[in-house]
Amino acid sequence: MPTTSVQALQYYPYQVKGYQNSYPRKTIQILMPADARDVADVGAPLNGNPAIGVVQDESGNITERLYSAPLGPILQAAIGRSADEAGLSASPSSAVTYKPGVGNTAEYVLESKLRRCWVKKSRGASGQYGPIWRTVADIALDITIYKPPFSVPFWSGSANDTYYDPPVGSFGLGSEDEAGIYDDPGEVLSVALTRSVAAIFQRQDLRNLMLEDDMKSH
Repeated sequence: MPTTSVQALQYYPYQVKGYQNSYPRKTIQILMPADARDVADVGAPLNGNPAIGVVQDESGNITERLYSAPLGPILQAAIGRSADEAGLSASPSSAVTYKPGVGNTAEYVLESKLRRCWVKKSRGASGQYGPIWRTVADIALDITIYKPPFSVPFWSGSANDTYYDPPVGSFGLGSEDEAGIYDDPGEVLSVALTRSVAAIFQRQDLRNLMLEDDMKSH
């Protein structure tokens, strides 16, 4: 039977560069993200901890099943931190869905759904320095931003990232000479999480919308 492991999933501040302080200093409320993954695809939670991946041996057999603390709060904190990096002023909400017409002091409300969150660590053939491991992590989010009290979305889009460790063709060397950067699969998934969340605020169309909206409000 495969063993189980609870991985630490987190957001890495300032790992993704280039969008910091590029937004107007507006307030944005981050709703609790919904885990919209299909349980039939990922498997049932373990003691309330959602499934996030597997470790496989050379034959493709699962040797370990990977779990995480509940993903909603982790993702909510990550989006809030990334929004702050972008220059916005973020605050969390326990609500999952946006309710138009309800009094809201924030200038924007961000609603999100987690479509994919999975990591797979696979053992390959052994090289001269021992077994070769490859890890791939995949995150996909649906994002909708509203401007209270309106019911029509202010902006909607998706953000996703697939991250390989070691990076594919990272050094132009043979696979035996490529070493992974991270020890734990949860760290590789954390990189994909960080990059996908940052991709929300790297969007030029969203940035322009908020900048133009900022000008209209004066």
